[in-house]
Amino acid sequence: MYREPQGHLLDRSYWGPPNNSTWGPPNASNLQSCRDGWVYDHSQFTSTIATQWDLVCEQKWLNKASSTFFFIGVMVGAILNGYLSDRYGRRTMLLVCSVLTLVFEVTAAASVNYPMFAVFRSLSGMSLSAVPVVTTALSVEWVEVKHRFKAWCMSSIFWPIGIMLLSLVAYLIRDWRWLLIAAMSPYVFIIISIWWLPESARWLLTKGKVKEAHTLLVRCSSMNSQAHLSSRINTEVLSKIAEDENARTHYSFVNLFRTREMRKISICTGLVWFGVAFSYYGISLNITGFGLDMYMTNFIYGAIEIPFRLGLYVFMKKRSRRQIQAWSILVAGSFIGINTMIPVSLGPLQTTIATLGKGFSGAAFTVLYLYTAELYPTVLRQNGIGYNLFLSRIGVSLAPLILLLDEVWKVLPQVIYCSVAIACGLVAFLLPETLNVGLPDTVKDVEETRSKTICPTKDPREDVHSHKF
Repeated sequence: MYREPQGHLLDRSYWGPPNNSTWGPPNASNLQSCRDGWVYDHSQFTSTIATQWDLVCEQKWLNKASSTFFFIGVMVGAILNGYLSDRYGRRTMLLVCSVLTLVFEVTAAASVNYPMFAVFRSLSGMSLSAVPVVTTALSVEWVEVKHRFKAWCMSSIFWPIGIMLLSLVAYLIRDWRWLLIAAMSPYVFIIISIWWLPESARWLLTKGKVKEAHTLLVRCSSMNSQAHLSSRINTEVLSKIAEDENARTHYSFVNLFRTREMRKISICTGLVWFGVAFSYYGISLNITGFGLDMYMTNFIYGAIEIPFRLGLYVFMKKRSRRQIQAWSILVAGSFIGINTMIPVSLGPLQTTIATLGKGFSGAAFTVLYLYTAELYPTVLRQNGIGYNLFLSRIGVSLAPLILLLDEVWKVLPQVIYCSVAIACGLVAFLLPETLNVGLPDTVKDVEETRSKTICPTKDPREDVHSHKF
């Protein structure tokens, strides 16, 4: 707001020719804070957090910071939930965190001021991060080697479907409070469905809970018309497996780096997770629209990922996990690099190339969850996924900040996104192969048998696990 009337600004001659460079922004000494409040345009949204608490002018940074607070919560939660899930169980943590997420989000929607909103959004991020951590582990621990890739590719489709549905919900609900509640409403169904979700039998055995594991495995074999395998999974056999796996031994994040092979896997997967998240959100934030409104554009961005994720079903059936992981990142990074060489005048071509890059980047994310879960042993699987999610959120947080470097050099952000993606894609080649390999259950399995195929048919748990469960 100007301190004094600036009538000369209304004079067309003041501005001079179109290319006049003699005038610039007003002197800061002529400006002051707004004294009379603001009037907002409500044609697009009836209410946002910006209009709710006047997050404009001097306070506009708080509007962007709300996402930062949320992702800080996600980063902390990824580490915490990974440890707690390995300690107290997958199913237990999924139930507890789902309830907490719903409570925190509803409370955030009812916030009376911005600090309250920021705190509960951060808490929501902490609890929400348990969902990908836990569901990834359960997906691979309850599905046999033969069908694991199929189950994971099918479940990964719900990510882009969720993006598409969110676009529709946001179009219909223009008030931020009700939109927040609507976006979190699916957690009600998650909480209800958990009552039919079994705990991981693998985790139960690593904790010495033989009877519970035996009950679930017998039920699993019966549901999949393999009741004849019940004799192979008696409590005596499972007790021996539990004993061999050092049941009741507590593991922490330190164990991710204590031994040679685990250290190599943890460092490499951490770099890959960071690179994939960094490039994925870098592309997402930098893609121009298709001349459509924000809702339709977001809908298309979600729809684009579906064919790429479905295509993985064909490749992951017989192709190397390591090769698919590495090349999907490399191709995504290459598309980013190609885009830096396309003139701005060819906007549609730039959008097309960037969209293809986003598709490959989304495919890399899909492979990454399954591949990582197969690399880590059962006793450390949740810790490993939580650790990698933490690093990925660092990449997510840095991705938008890199865009500020375009003031130094216009294409510098794209060069950085490209370089990081390609570097991390090369790191993926250093990881072990997991195609047609049984899941390791202990650190000993990883250290002693990772260099050779772990025979899935020798473990009675693998025989009864099936995609139907």
